[in-house]
Amino acid sequence: MPTDPNARATVVVPGHGTVVVSPDVASLRLGVVVVRPTAGEAREAAAATMTAVVDALLAGGIERRDLRTSLVSLDAVRDYSSERGPQVTGYQLSNTIEATVRRLESAGALIDAALAAGATSMDGLSFRVADPREPLAEARRLAVADARSRAETLAAEAGLTLGRVVEIVEGGLAGPRPPMPMAELRMKSAADTTTPVEAGTDELAVSLTVTYAVD
Repeated sequence: MPTDPNARATVVVPGHGTVVVSPDVASLRLGVVVVRPTAGEAREAAAATMTAVVDALLAGGIERRDLRTSLVSLDAVRDYSSERGPQVTGYQLSNTIEATVRRLESAGALIDAALAAGATSMDGLSFRVADPREPLAEARRLAVADARSRAETLAAEAGLTLGRVVEIVEGGLAGPRPPMPMAELRMKSAADTTTPVEAGTDELAVSLTVTYAVD
């Protein structure tokens, strides 16, 4: 294919920007699992326990708008050891709730209160930044600066003059990104010791591609 004599030469470079942030919101996932002879008894027992867990979270400062039920399930419990085949021996009801913790310093006490109220599982604890717009804007600025530095080096080495920006394409969050902010939950056996929770830090990263004209 012939080259268009009017086409302007360009250089295309990637840019990456990363900002370290301190999370200010935690998401806590707590569950209640009960097994009873009948489905009705399982429902009643689970409802009473989860109500106590919710009351404990509310008393600890969680607002009701920050509580959300994420799972309610009922399953038959079967015994497979009988020669007559599987036999239903009871019913298991699982109820899971997610709480958004906006005061991180209260996370440990909330965990303790929920467990004391009857929660039987805690299978999720994560951290995030409530409003990531400003750190993401800074990451974009760093990504643009990184792209320009790359383009200037390439143009200089090739004996070209770097011109204006022709196109910018943002690729979103760049990797590697931690699968979870560095969260640490350490359970202690002393009854009068609050569970320590450390939010650590996370990284917000942006990748983009910039096309520059060169002469």
